[in-house]
Amino acid sequence: MRLYPAAIAAAFMVAGCATTPGPVDQRNSQLTQGNVQLNLQVGQTTKADVLEKFGSPNITTRDGSGQEVWSYQRMATVSQASSSSSYWTILLTGGSKSADGFAQTSRTMTLIIKFDGRDVVSDFRSRTSDF
Repeated sequence: MRLYPAAIAAAFMVAGCATTPGPVDQRNSQLTQGNVQLNLQVGQTTKADVLEKFGSPNITTRDGSGQEVWSYQRMATVSQASSSSSYWTILLTGGSKSADGFAQTSRTMTLIIKFDGRDVVSDFRSRTSDF
C-alpha cells in the first residue's frame, strides 16, 4: 500500500484546523449590558429570575433601608498575538523581514441589584469598562 504525500499533508492540515474550545461558564457569558436591559424590570423581575439568568452574585448585602443588594462583577481579558515574515533571495543576495505584535484588552461588567420585601427588583445599576 502506497501513501500519497498530498493526502498525508491534507490530513495534517485538516487536523491542524480543529480546535478544542476552552471551558465556558454559561452564566458568566449572560452578564452583558444588553441582557441586563432585556431581563431586568423594576417591579417585575424576581430573585429566582435573576438567579436563573445571571447565576449567583459575587456579594450580597443590605443597604441602609434594609433592602437586599446583590452585586455582580465579571471581568474578561482578550489577548491577540500576530506575526508575519517574508523572505526573498536573488542568487547570492537576500533579505528578510519579520514583524510581531501583541494586543490585550480587558472588559469589566458591574451589576448592582436591589430587591424589595417581596424579593422583586426595586432598582438596578450596571456599568461596563473597557481598558
